[in-house]
Amino acid sequence: MKNKINRFFHGFKEYIIYNKLFCYYSILSTICCILIRFNTNGSLFSFHPLIFDISIPIIFGSLTYLIKNKKEYTYLLICLIILSIICIINNIYYEFYSSYASFSLITALKQVGEVGDALIEKIRLVQFIYLLAPIIFIIINHYLSKTEDIKVLIKKKDNKYSFKQTLFIGLAITAIGTLSLNIVDFNRLAKQWNREIVVNRFGIIIYQINDLFNTLRPTIDSWFGYDVALKRFNDYYNENTIKKSNNEYTNIFKDYNIIFIHMESITDFLIDLKINDVPIAPNITKLSEEGIYFSNFYPQISAGTSSDTEFTLSTSLMPAISGTVFVSYFNREYPSIQKELTSKGYYTFSMHANKALMWNRNNMHPSLGYKDFYSSNSYNIDEIVGLGLSDKSFFNQSIPILETIESQNNKYMGTIITLSNHTPFDNNELFEQIDLTYTINNKDETINYSYLENTKLGDYIRSSHYADEALGLFIDNIKNSEYFNNTIFVLYGDHDPKLAINEYSNYYNFDFTTGKIYEKEDDNYINYDYYANELNKKTPLIIWSKNQEFHKKIDYYMGMIDVYPTLANMLGLYNKYALGHDIFEIKDDNIVAFPNGNFLTNKVYYHNSKQEYKTISGDEILSDDYIDNCKKYTDTVIEISDGIITHDLIKASSNKETEEIK
Repeated sequence: MKNKINRFFHGFKEYIIYNKLFCYYSILSTICCILIRFNTNGSLFSFHPLIFDISIPIIFGSLTYLIKNKKEYTYLLICLIILSIICIINNIYYEFYSSYASFSLITALKQVGEVGDALIEKIRLVQFIYLLAPIIFIIINHYLSKTEDIKVLIKKKDNKYSFKQTLFIGLAITAIGTLSLNIVDFNRLAKQWNREIVVNRFGIIIYQINDLFNTLRPTIDSWFGYDVALKRFNDYYNENTIKKSNNEYTNIFKDYNIIFIHMESITDFLIDLKINDVPIAPNITKLSEEGIYFSNFYPQISAGTSSDTEFTLSTSLMPAISGTVFVSYFNREYPSIQKELTSKGYYTFSMHANKALMWNRNNMHPSLGYKDFYSSNSYNIDEIVGLGLSDKSFFNQSIPILETIESQNNKYMGTIITLSNHTPFDNNELFEQIDLTYTINNKDETINYSYLENTKLGDYIRSSHYADEALGLFIDNIKNSEYFNNTIFVLYGDHDPKLAINEYSNYYNFDFTTGKIYEKEDDNYINYDYYANELNKKTPLIIWSKNQEFHKKIDYYMGMIDVYPTLANMLGLYNKYALGHDIFEIKDDNIVAFPNGNFLTNKVYYHNSKQEYKTISGDEILSDDYIDNCKKYTDTVIEISDGIITHDLIKASSNKETEEIK
């Protein structure tokens, strides 16, 4: 045994001597991988990512021994430069979005628009620290090339043996890391819904490789599986004929004009919220009291965030499983509320003060059926908040455009997309500086607790207050205008602000008597876990009119996919391909499917990757059949929708119907 140990250490020592340059490359690569995690999410020497941070560069580096003409150094240098660039991009991107970059973003840079400009503003010198790796490597190589014994060693080195030896080392270390993971980890890697968790389990390199595969997947998927997807599509719609609704809301808004107001990152959390007795969203709260307010309404977004919301609301289809519809599948044929209203004589338009290239809206909006798109070119960019024109200026400049549209059209439908409340919610001099501290006045002293000051949640609250104020001024202008008397406004939050769970947990567990956060052992501690956070992602959905007050609160659980069918019944429309439901028909029997396979009902929230759930009431016992049926429904909706998107099945179905008529 002693001899074996001695031979092992002798072989290891000999390997290092004969592969000094490679060892330096491996060390520098690992340091880069550790630094990117530390500079983004604060993780340093976590076991799982560290294993892959060591092994994956070794596996890639092993290929250097197959390169002829002694180009090993050049190959390893290129690997280090690529890794450094990946780390720099992710470091900057994380600073802005609190997430890691995707190749889909890089391949669609022209769609990034002003977000790209905002990213540039986040660039700091420390984010380029990864460039030290290739620079140090160049210096090391220069030093070693001057050393005579290294030149001799290179001549003696057996490259094929070194390749096998190095590859084995890399694979062995990878195997150790792989065997220590569980099925949940691999589900997260495959789905990649939470990028931070993927990086914290697999490291930055595996994350980026997996992301590249997911970016290419839409193109790959479109080449295969058409016949299977078409059969599923035909079978589903043959068995599930979409019936027209017939309830108290049928045709109540027939021939009305309709304006959607897409409220960036506005969530239900803001309704009735007060901080130090200051209402944060008084205007949205008032509209919810005056209109038809859906209090359990959930967006169903994937990687496309705001664009996914636009797509799902317009079509009653789910977001794409891979890529984003707006960027990867914009040239498909979709049923949409815009097209249906156009067929009824409506003029359709959209308004957004960002560049038309953002999320490829210049191509996707016509595909959805909008006739005109009023983008940043239609506005005077006179006041900047966040990513572009302030909501106040945007709304103010939109009023005369809207009045002109009404004066020139008998009926119209439009979508107004706000911008100011977009992440990262940086404070702005135009914001009302709400006091986010908490003050206790004792007899002897006054104590100020930070509370929400200098937190992401505090920044979000302040930003949302500004967005609400801008919306309130717009509604005042609508009320005072001689127009919009036959118009309904549909206001919806597009998605949650994507804040960390601990931001909300600290908020709900703040002890106002001590200024500290309750510990788990405290009786007053609120367990704000994954399920609480998912349920907290609901956003307002409000139907409002200047001339009618409905004063109705609807508490059925519904998703963005249900908006089109619900409104279609009110407007006298019909979409035979809708995968959502008229909420007033299905009521409490609705199942809200999410793109990651999770689902929500009035009884339960189901966590697909963990295959576990939490009941809404907290103590209700549900049968296995109930969960299985809900899961089967969720999988079917995702599968049918993705087939429609990937393989353009609506167009195929339309062509078949045309041929049959002929």
